[in-house]
Amino acid sequence: MAGHSKWAQIKRQKGANDQKRGALFTKLTREIMQAAKQGGPDPAGNFKLRLAIQRARAANMPNDNIERAIAKATGGAQEDQLDEITYEGYGPGGIAILVSALTDNRNRTVSEVRHQFSRAGGNLGETGSVAWQFEPRGIITIPLEGRDPDEVALQAIDAGAEDVDVQGDVIEVRTDPASLEAVRKNLETAGLQVENADFAMIPKATIELDEKTAHQVLRLIEALEDLEDVQRVYSNAEFSDEAVASYAG
Repeated sequence: MAGHSKWAQIKRQKGANDQKRGALFTKLTREIMQAAKQGGPDPAGNFKLRLAIQRARAANMPNDNIERAIAKATGGAQEDQLDEITYEGYGPGGIAILVSALTDNRNRTVSEVRHQFSRAGGNLGETGSVAWQFEPRGIITIPLEGRDPDEVALQAIDAGAEDVDVQGDVIEVRTDPASLEAVRKNLETAGLQVENADFAMIPKATIELDEKTAHQVLRLIEALEDLEDVQRVYSNAEFSDEAVASYAG
């Protein structure tokens, strides 16, 4: 996960000004709609919706887009029904991969996901084939902005974090999923800026990869993340800084 976090940071920087912004807005819109349908249109009482809106704003999605997505989701239109699906599979080097999707066409999505696995030399597995290797966690990222990492880590532990990991210029805070919102609030009360808060599937153990295999896995993850129906991709790969940097470069 640590390696994937580094790649996620680089990917955000790479994609900040390119044509993928439109695809990102589509994913965020779907996430907002699904959260609003499941828990209602009021973010004050709907934590999933509040998280989705925070992510949308972090990506500079206009407020009008956010409001339209909520209104559309709660307007009762059946044609906008989205299904949440998790696909499980194996990538290069036997890496376990979870793919979380929101789709209005299951056949299209599974075909696209299977195609990307096949292209990479991997394969889709049965339900439960790799999920047991992951556990749900809340993930909060905090930019260091020149502050002492040890001091910030101690503040995060005081705020209720289960684990803290320094990732370059940010700190990744892990929590029990049920404690994510409480820890986020505690961190902000302590004067720390929260860059992102999200739920994630964290591998119980990781597999270190050589540079060639790491590049193959990163290509697969990027291809899966670029699919319109795919919301999140998790793996148990451990990427070295060198492998991520040489791939991104």
